[in-house]
Amino acid sequence: MKRVVVTGLGVISPVGNDVETYWSSLKAGKCGIGYITKFDATDFKVKIAAEVKDFDPLPYMDRNDVRRSDLYSQYAVCAAGQAMADSGIKQGDIDPQRLGVYFSSGIGGIATFENECMKLFEAGPGRISPFFIPMMIENIAAGNIAIKFGAKGPVMTVVTACATSTNSIGEAFRAIKHGYADAVIAGGSEAAVTKMAIAGFTSCMALSKRNDPIDSSIPFDKRRDGFVLGEGAAALVLEEYGHAVSRGAKIYAEIKGYGNTCDAHHITAPHPEAEGAAAAISNALREAEIVPGSSKLYINAHGTSTPLNDKAETAAIKKALGAESAAGALINSTKSMIGHCLGAAGALEAAAAVLSLRDGVVHPTIGYKEADPDCDLDYVPGKARKAAIDAALSTNLGFGGHNACLVFTKIK
Repeated sequence: MKRVVVTGLGVISPVGNDVETYWSSLKAGKCGIGYITKFDATDFKVKIAAEVKDFDPLPYMDRNDVRRSDLYSQYAVCAAGQAMADSGIKQGDIDPQRLGVYFSSGIGGIATFENECMKLFEAGPGRISPFFIPMMIENIAAGNIAIKFGAKGPVMTVVTACATSTNSIGEAFRAIKHGYADAVIAGGSEAAVTKMAIAGFTSCMALSKRNDPIDSSIPFDKRRDGFVLGEGAAALVLEEYGHAVSRGAKIYAEIKGYGNTCDAHHITAPHPEAEGAAAAISNALREAEIVPGSSKLYINAHGTSTPLNDKAETAAIKKALGAESAAGALINSTKSMIGHCLGAAGALEAAAAVLSLRDGVVHPTIGYKEADPDCDLDYVPGKARKAAIDAALSTNLGFGGHNACLVFTKIK
């Protein structure tokens, strides 16, 4: 089996549109949540979201491509462009047949869908854009990235709701590990701060209605009442270890394990005993050959700030690690600062996990004030913490019962 390492990162986020700004913001506990500016939310119960600010796609895309692509795809191409530049992979460094793209979205081009629906209702079918379908579909971000970088190897899109980009990274890891590719651009993107998405998530009682930018996304806090919708994208360049070493690449971390399970329980709620989530964590640790208690673990949790998720995730961590090891693990939620970026969440959080491992710093879970007896682990509240981490886990859970976990370690 091949070893797989991370050689490039790229980020578009509510707290910064490049890796170092993103990481500096997270360490500082900067909140990227604010009142919605993308549409008039006066008549909406939910009026806040974590929007990307000051986004400019032109450094990575030409104007015609921007005009013919949904915002989620623009985020994806820009994050991928950053990651490839960071990796140092240049034309000729890799056989195009051995370069893959596993890039995904939970929802895809929902803004395009809304806009074209309004045209249909107001002006008739003749006004629908010829680019409607290719702008909307969930695989087009992967397709656009493949076109940009000439990736002719395995290219695919995984859709597993909020576990989407964790699964994308995990499946990319397996593609390299089992010899199907030498490098893969992996990650996820979402641009769903739209009227339809906010209204839909509000109707299914998933979003916080506190409407306080600083005090609504409060993972593991007893007062939590729902998640805050976010947007953005992140890309990781995964590469076969020998290939990376042969070209003198910078290596952030090694990806050692991946777990992928389903609760098979409910369309939105996690299993109350957290069996599936615990199994995903256990499977990832087993593949990484890490025995709970033998390493200083850090877990970037799904941590949505919903009553059921945070309780179930805490139970899953205890079940997978054992009570003593779970109590000693450092756990945080990036969503406390960037909201829940749906299909992009896993990739954004995996990037944070890799950077934590690189720097020996765990960013805080902000907004945490009131302890919940059902959530009684160390969630790194308030301030970042220095820590000698041996392994960083990134976990995500999705509607439909999807559970995914990645394990990163320092390179040895």
